[in-house]
Amino acid sequence: MKIESLLDDLRTLRDRGALGTVDALEDLGDPGTLGGLRGLGGLRGLGDPTGADGDERARAEAVLALLTERADDVVPALLADVADARSTATLQPVIRILALIGPAAFDAVLAAWRRGNVKDWAAGRLLGSFDERCADRYAELATDSARGASGNGFAGLVRLRTDSDAGLRALVECYAGRRPAPYKADDYALLMHEAYRTRLRALRRDPAASPRTRRGAMAALVAGGGADGLDARDRAAIERLIRVKIVGETPSAPSPQLSGWWLAVPGASYEGLFDALDLHHRRPITCATGVEAAGRDIQVPIPGGDGAVQTVGRVFVTPELDGWRLVFGPYDLLIGEGWEDMVETVERVSRHCAQAQLFFVDEAGGSDVWFVAEEGCVIRQYAAESDPEWEGDPLPWETLAVDDPDFDPEYDDAPPNAGTVGARTACSHLSVDPDMVGSGTETRGHGWLALTSPHAGHGAFPGILPL
Repeated sequence: MKIESLLDDLRTLRDRGALGTVDALEDLGDPGTLGGLRGLGGLRGLGDPTGADGDERARAEAVLALLTERADDVVPALLADVADARSTATLQPVIRILALIGPAAFDAVLAAWRRGNVKDWAAGRLLGSFDERCADRYAELATDSARGASGNGFAGLVRLRTDSDAGLRALVECYAGRRPAPYKADDYALLMHEAYRTRLRALRRDPAASPRTRRGAMAALVAGGGADGLDARDRAAIERLIRVKIVGETPSAPSPQLSGWWLAVPGASYEGLFDALDLHHRRPITCATGVEAAGRDIQVPIPGGDGAVQTVGRVFVTPELDGWRLVFGPYDLLIGEGWEDMVETVERVSRHCAQAQLFFVDEAGGSDVWFVAEEGCVIRQYAAESDPEWEGDPLPWETLAVDDPDFDPEYDDAPPNAGTVGARTACSHLSVDPDMVGSGTETRGHGWLALTSPHAGHGAFPGILPL
């Protein structure tokens, strides 16, 4: 009740336009009295705090001034009233008041959180209530060593779309360290890339800046603008580093443990897959980069498309692994949606590469599919829960259902071509199991990163990739 009474006292702020920050308080009604203030914590016994009888604008401004002056008393009292809150809705009245008070309330909430008087989830909601007056405080919070605090700082910078030296410094500091970027840091780098790019490039070349700061500036440029955010000198340096790392890396591949798909083609004839899948702008890449990049997509304008956009995705083609190249990327852009698209794709790739295998697994959804195609025709396929599940002649390595020792022809029924294994086992017999790729895998050549469209370059993809 103390909070609701206090809200009554603040309604004049909206109605009289005493403060621009009250525009969001759309649910406040007619003006109330100032009684709530006198009953709140350290404000008891103050009497009429305004001394401005009859002048409602002056009274409203005085209420705000008193709240700000007594923030150290008001905010803890408000937070105590919602200490057991379990939902954002319960916090809303407090959030509105904190927003009106501004920086003093920000400091008080932050202090209470650090003392453990505010739960982590509630701190995120409460700290998300402040306006531009707290922009520098959000920037300072973004540099906090605690990832939760830093994430709240970047969330505020994103919400306010803060363009400031303090915001830029927070971004550089965030990426200068070796730890993963906190919540919303990448979003802020992307949002402010155009505004910060020139300053970050200058910082990158500033001889007075520390190596740590220059490293952070470079990472911030890549996080917000991809490789295109860098100048020619840095792009050349990265390309040299990739060539060096390729030589000694341990191969790896994206894992299909939960849900995934991939293609496999013979290493000797893999070049054909770039035409078969209409891939563009391929470049050498390490496996670490390919694993992280595979499947990402962005929207880019279509040249001459009058504002229309196209989705462009990244495709990772592995080095030759035990004689096979594996392909990972955005399923909808490379395959399509329906069953016919899967069949058409694997057959098309096999025409270009002599043979192709397509695997699709979704253990959560129950999907389990594999195909083998040669010279443009599927010769063997399995699809769980289809009718029939098995098509084509069994392959030499397969164990058939009718040959299983537990199969009783008198009681059991199975087509003569029915096998016993799904995609996760079949891939190890047919080519390479992605989960088994590692130091024991025989590797030749290097991986490739390609794009599904010619209308974007690699540098258009924001975000940091490991090398």
